[in-house]
Amino acid sequence: MYFRQIKAKGDNFSYVVGDGETKEAAVVDPSSNADVIIRVIKEHRLTVKYIIDTHGHWDHTAGNGEILSKLGGKVVAYRSSKADKEVGVVGGDVLKIGKLDIKIIHTPGHTFDSICLLVGDKLLTGDTLFVGECGRTDMPGGSARDMYHSLFGKLMKLDEDVKVYPGHDYGRAPYSTIGEEKKTNYTLEKRTLDQFIEFMEEP
Repeated sequence: MYFRQIKAKGDNFSYVVGDGETKEAAVVDPSSNADVIIRVIKEHRLTVKYIIDTHGHWDHTAGNGEILSKLGGKVVAYRSSKADKEVGVVGGDVLKIGKLDIKIIHTPGHTFDSICLLVGDKLLTGDTLFVGECGRTDMPGGSARDMYHSLFGKLMKLDEDVKVYPGHDYGRAPYSTIGEEKKTNYTLEKRTLDQFIEFMEEP
């Protein structure tokens, strides 16, 4: 598997995931990193099959148009997302990149259309889970209640060795693991749903 984490402008992470045999690839959250992504794709002679948005916020989708115009592919987003897309997905769906499976996990909370992507032992978490933090829930479409269920009912049930690759460089390192986040991420401390909602409402 080819895997590349890219941060060229600002604190957004973008990702390129590819099958080393077939050279099919997916670009995740192009952000403002399109020029670097295009160079990487061409250097490794990859073919873009999908451009996947973990949610519809502009800072994650800004590079979609340039990637589409220069490399092709189909934009993928959550089925009810208002983002421009050609492929709508829901939790449990699997996208194929060559022989690789990209499993879709619907994780509303930061936005209603947030998804995480599980590729082998790598979890691309968008703005749902960061290294040492979780996404904010106080913007339109956000929900602390949904975030609680996404974090504790879905992501924290994954194997502790799964590597966490977030949508922003906000933490002490560019990536982590589920196990490490359980131990060190203060937003994942044991709380009831009501306690978590109250915690997320704190300044």
